[in-house]
Amino acid sequence: MIRHRKGLSFSGTLLFASLSVCLPCGDAQAGDTVRIGGNGSGLGAMKLLAKVYRETHPKITITVAPSLGSSGGIAALRDGALDLAVSARPLRAEEQGDGTEASEYASTPFIFTAHRKVPKAGLTTDELISMYRQETTKWPDGTRIRLILRPQNDTDTAFVKRISPAMDGAVQRAQARPGMMVATTDQESADAITRLPGALGGSTLTEIVTEARAVNMLAYNGVKPTLRNLSDGSYPLVKKLYLVTTAKTSAQARQFAAYLRSAKARAILAKSGNLTPTPKER
Repeated sequence: MIRHRKGLSFSGTLLFASLSVCLPCGDAQAGDTVRIGGNGSGLGAMKLLAKVYRETHPKITITVAPSLGSSGGIAALRDGALDLAVSARPLRAEEQGDGTEASEYASTPFIFTAHRKVPKAGLTTDELISMYRQETTKWPDGTRIRLILRPQNDTDTAFVKRISPAMDGAVQRAQARPGMMVATTDQESADAITRLPGALGGSTLTEIVTEARAVNMLAYNGVKPTLRNLSDGSYPLVKKLYLVTTAKTSAQARQFAAYLRSAKARAILAKSGNLTPTPKER
């Protein structure tokens, strides 16, 4: 849902059952279905992983729900509507218990992205602060900067605020400003950045790669958001992705979760814009 604060809202009803993406599976039984959902950044790679997984597990049905966000995915998992949840943060205290566990399976560069025609190769922290404060309102070619925000309690909002105290204050000012565009999900944010001239917002390398987004991936403080730069520590903005299970997670779902640690899955994740932790880091 893209909405303008204190303005018109555009939304649709999000129903897992009707909007799930189901990979073809023949005559699999209900017990052979693995339902995955959660943070939008990781869903594109999950679809690719599921497609390859089915080549050796043809009786398994894997459905990937549209983006529910980290909190929505974990809640759906604990309520039994999902078998596995993708989260961009560790579990909160109230989400723990009942055998609920989160295991990091990948990390990806968090990127500030702009509309593809924005004539800018990168941004500094100070430039971002100025844009969020609305002290800088235009790109070098005169195009108006259209900032795409995320909800106040969103993982990405918290991530951007943690960059620095000044960035925290700038984000709070932007959140309080009337008429700002707010995207509920990662995909809605990417849609807006792709569509709106001058748009600026946050994304991840894995989302851009797996969804083939035609956007301008901006360097941050002079460092490009590549996996090499993330691996050597020179690119500082990293979004970690976790796979969440509960005590009720099915054997089929646990088997797919274990597959994410395989060499084949790690290669797919790498091609999808992710770094994977070594066995010692898990």
